[in-house]
Amino acid sequence: MHIFTAPTVVPVGSEPISDGAVAVGDDGLIAYVGPSSEAPEGETTRFDGVLTPGLVNAHTHLCYSAYTEMYTSDKEFFEWIQQFAIRNPAMTDGEWAAAARAGAEESLRNGTTAVADVVTPAAAFPALLDTPLTGTLYWEACFQDSATWEDNRAAWRDVLMETRAKNHSEDLSIGVSPHTLYTLSTAVGVSVAELARTLDVRLHPHLAETKHEDMFVRRGAGPFAFMTRRAGLSMDLTESRGADHSPAAQAGKLNWLGADSHVAHGVHLDAEDRALLREQGTATALCIRSNQRLEAGEPPVAAYRAEGGPVAVGTDSRASSPDLDVAGEWPELRKAALSQGDSGEGLDRWIIEASTAGGATALGRKDIGSLEVGRRGDLAHFAVDAGDDPYAALVSAAAGNCTATVVKGRLLDR
Repeated sequence: MHIFTAPTVVPVGSEPISDGAVAVGDDGLIAYVGPSSEAPEGETTRFDGVLTPGLVNAHTHLCYSAYTEMYTSDKEFFEWIQQFAIRNPAMTDGEWAAAARAGAEESLRNGTTAVADVVTPAAAFPALLDTPLTGTLYWEACFQDSATWEDNRAAWRDVLMETRAKNHSEDLSIGVSPHTLYTLSTAVGVSVAELARTLDVRLHPHLAETKHEDMFVRRGAGPFAFMTRRAGLSMDLTESRGADHSPAAQAGKLNWLGADSHVAHGVHLDAEDRALLREQGTATALCIRSNQRLEAGEPPVAAYRAEGGPVAVGTDSRASSPDLDVAGEWPELRKAALSQGDSGEGLDRWIIEASTAGGATALGRKDIGSLEVGRRGDLAHFAVDAGDDPYAALVSAAAGNCTATVVKGRLLDR
């Protein structure tokens, strides 16, 4: 038994505990959460700040940790996204693996123990499967129309099947990411979703990140129509001049929504769109700093909170975010919610819960996201003074202040 104590423990599933303790057994599962005075005996590690569940990064691309200069460029979304087609082919397998490992290490240093990671190159899989992270690695399908898919589907599927067969990790599962509605034709999008359901794996698409996407889906026009034509892709939405409905409605038609799926961004979803996601049981991973950097717009944080739909938090990649610190998203989410009319009451707690229990919901996991007996012993320690409100203290001061990460009861080296 290993005991971790702190002046304040925030279990998420229950009220904060002053002078609290979490005990983790040799099986890596939590055996006790409560006052330190009543904790079982065992080797004890004492922290001096706030102890929380390990954070869940519900949307990231760890393989792009080599692309940090893309964050510091001044390119807005449409210019920015076109760089990947140029850069990706120049990366070697070794460089992809090194970038993925670097991303995993940065995540763990910042208290993230679970990820929804979109994997672009197959070379990143072995590196990620060898890390202490838990969560889901989503094999990406991107820039495919019906003709190219006919040529590439078998090879893409082989990577998915071989990775699943070789994955002996109980911690990481393999899923599928149909990239976006503007980088896959309708038939390909349907095909990818059908395969995911056949294999019983989770889905994770991007949705409504920019107004350009809305224009593409509704009218088959705009920068993304130009981009796909220039890439030589034949997209049915462009040829038919759009679907005359929202990206959320189109995602529903392609069977991308459901309780076995969560979407990234959800910036440009109106009340009807958000209602559709709630009806389908589909969570949304908010990545507000990435949206700010790419001039994509501001997600309706206050509306998501008021409506009660499932919400998680992600950083996106180092190509569009200053770091992989989920806590860095918190002040910006708070600021956005208040500017949108949120009262602020309970807001800090909601943000912390979205980054833990909300992330667990997005990943379809019941063993992470809160400190409860029987769940994984994944913890994060932040060197902050809890004061009278540990949630407010975390939101305002946790970014950059994670000093310890525990995975299944094991304190990781830093």
